[in-house]
Amino acid sequence: MCRILMSIKPKYSEKIFSGEKKYEFRRKVSKQNVERIIVYSSSPEKCVIGEVEVLGIICKPIKELWRITKEFAGIEFDDLNMYFSGCKKAYAYELGKVKRYKKPKRLSDFDISFSPQSYIYI
Repeated sequence: MCRILMSIKPKYSEKIFSGEKKYEFRRKVSKQNVERIIVYSSSPEKCVIGEVEVLGIICKPIKELWRITKEFAGIEFDDLNMYFSGCKKAYAYELGKVKRYKKPKRLSDFDISFSPQSYIYI
């Protein structure tokens, strides 16, 4: 099991920590089993705001994935469909318990000097 630091847009990272979003959608997922996602809230925030437990990964065609996740997707179907445009398979990390840091951290606190395009292993 490993941890990854993942770039997530602020509007979605906030929904994760409020409990409104329990799935993080990705075109590709880690090859290793992920135990926790460290959340880097991307521009304009540009800070690490917390971490979330990963319960599992769902891989399905987009419409079937939507049927399973829509109640806690935290995103509209049209936006999700656009994000997965051209993909035969769609992935979602199923999220569990969240831990928001009392004080946001910098990437340098994790010995990282650049914001990841998608994610990096910690």
